[in-house]
Amino acid sequence: MLNKFVTKVDFNSYEDFVENFKVNVPDNFNFAYDVVDELAASAPDKIALVWCNEAGENINFSFSQLKYYSDKAANFFKSLGIKKGDAVMLVLKRRYQFWFCLLALHKIGAIGIPATHLLTTKDYVYRNNAADIKMVVAVSEPEVIEHIEEAQKQSPTLLYKVAVGEEYEGWYNFDREIEKADDNFIKPTGKDATTNEDISLLYFTSGTTGHPKMVQHNFTYPLGHILTAKYWQNVQEDGIHLTVADTGWAKAVWGKIYGQWICGSAVFVYDYDKFVPKHLLEVIEKYGITTFCAPPTIYRFFIKEDLTKYNFEKLKYCVIAGEPLNPEIYNQFLKATGIKLMEGFGQTECTVALATYPWMEPRPGSMGKPSPGYYIDLLDENGNSCEVGEEGQIVIYTDKNKPVGMFNGYYRNAEKTEQVWHDGIYYTGDMAWRDEDGYYWFVGRADDVIKSSGYRIGPFEVESALLEHPAVLETAITAVPDPIRGQIVKATVVLAKGYTPSDALKVELQEHVKKVTAPYKYPRIVEFVSELPKTISGKIRRVELREKDNQ
Repeated sequence: MLNKFVTKVDFNSYEDFVENFKVNVPDNFNFAYDVVDELAASAPDKIALVWCNEAGENINFSFSQLKYYSDKAANFFKSLGIKKGDAVMLVLKRRYQFWFCLLALHKIGAIGIPATHLLTTKDYVYRNNAADIKMVVAVSEPEVIEHIEEAQKQSPTLLYKVAVGEEYEGWYNFDREIEKADDNFIKPTGKDATTNEDISLLYFTSGTTGHPKMVQHNFTYPLGHILTAKYWQNVQEDGIHLTVADTGWAKAVWGKIYGQWICGSAVFVYDYDKFVPKHLLEVIEKYGITTFCAPPTIYRFFIKEDLTKYNFEKLKYCVIAGEPLNPEIYNQFLKATGIKLMEGFGQTECTVALATYPWMEPRPGSMGKPSPGYYIDLLDENGNSCEVGEEGQIVIYTDKNKPVGMFNGYYRNAEKTEQVWHDGIYYTGDMAWRDEDGYYWFVGRADDVIKSSGYRIGPFEVESALLEHPAVLETAITAVPDPIRGQIVKATVVLAKGYTPSDALKVELQEHVKKVTAPYKYPRIVEFVSELPKTISGKIRRVELREKDNQ
């Protein structure tokens, strides 16, 4: 399948990869027909999805079964009047029905809007009206159902509600309805057929400041994730890949469907509500996961477990993304498993833009080097290209080439699109520096960089230093206004088990940072808290900490 979409599969070096990797984009590409249905015809029994839950239930789905259920779902949705261009929100956690629904929407040409189950009524109201959502398919959980029902009263476009699980009055029951539906969906033709430029997905960003933006992707987006799956995650033909992500976040389509299936790997889904490190490790061992992707937080909890108790014989490759990797985590995981963590960087707006690829030796804490097709640079505040070691904003040049899988702008928000993407340059909002070998090193979001006594201090470096101390479980570094220095560094710290707050511990942490990094970067203020404020996607809300200190 992969050979259909790339001019060359195997490469001898990173340089060969950058120079010769190319995605062939067919006319009117539609992932559901051109990948899933093709595999259902050529390899009907090939396993596509391995699903299990906390209760120990497990189901395998072949590509022929995915075609069967997605055709049924498409016919059910069509019977309600869902057509090309209609917006449909999917609030399905890690239920396997998510895959039936998303493929069905692709087949119809409707717009899929994956969303988290943690949304409140006002979140649903905003999303329903911003995107003119016509139908919601959601898990049958009382809180989710209640919020959606309340939101519908203020959402004139929302006509249909579909529940996965228990029956609810006023809701269609998904499983019952697709059981009745025809299992042969006729591919639309003419004006009802999809084109490459039609919108297939909308993602609402997590909204750390202001209202979330709507990131729109077209039907070629899945092809951009060949890079993600084959060359960064290094998925294997007939292997089993696990990316830890709820389906409400873009990370799910990075690691749970598109690139993995194009590259011949099954996708593994562990459907759980509460993350228990021991349970996830047991699942990795039991099901023989071959490739694994997770954010640093997961690995941070893993290294606190006794990893020698688990047999990771089948686990060949692990990657890390979502937030920068602290070197301490890399070193401890390597020592325990023999596996090097390969870091990558991307956004909801694109695919993997920078990564440590298989031909490269990882440098703990570095995002790696630019992906093929991504023309990346660092620009200073005056728009000049940065020298080696100089901090600047990561930008992607699109004047000569727009990477396959990069977004088409923010839906219904030309002004916001123009702010971050103009003159052939997309500004990511992320700060980094580049070493003499071309590796990029994350500093922080542009808004998070601290300016103290003429120095520029990236929060990530100070956080990394603190996390090396055994007392620190989590930390966030922010700036506090100071009349003399302009800003000073503050550390908000969640302590590990067995440690209690004290003035002595504050001094110990300050001295530790002075030894590990430049002395001027040490936190002059240390505050101990029980938890850090986070977005619903789990990212630390430094903006909230800053606002609190500025009051």
